[in-house]
Amino acid sequence: MSADGAPMVIAGCSRRKTATASPVPALDLYQGGCIPALRARAADQPELRARTWIISAQHGLLHADALVLPYDRRMDPSRALALRSQVDHRLEADCQRRGTPRAVLVIAEPVYQLALTGLPRIVGHDRVHWINDPATGWAGAAAVLDYWSQSCP
Repeated sequence: MSADGAPMVIAGCSRRKTATASPVPALDLYQGGCIPALRARAADQPELRARTWIISAQHGLLHADALVLPYDRRMDPSRALALRSQVDHRLEADCQRRGTPRAVLVIAEPVYQLALTGLPRIVGHDRVHWINDPATGWAGAAAVLDYWSQSCP
């Protein structure tokens, strides 16, 4: 498996969303958890935003720039399991299009991670770094992103 693609970030969605009647990019819609910090980080790093995804209870795996409207749906184990095949398909398509990422950072609660159980198979077990608490885990996520910016061209 070739790992020639840029690193990837997958963040869990949040209950707090921008109030809007017009679709907005997914990374701009969510206002809770680690999303504001991730959005700020990606603002001046187009390559990071290009490989940023959000795992959504409503939509499954959304690219950061996918246009979406606010919704009210919570992730539960049943929904996460139902999303697995869609999530796997999107990850596989992204890897085919952009190359398998050399590393993946997942910042999502364990219930969201249930939808991502195919990720290690798709990109390689040794390439995935899991952070289980988006609300308090940003320092760890930032450290991973800092490391990537220093070690990945």
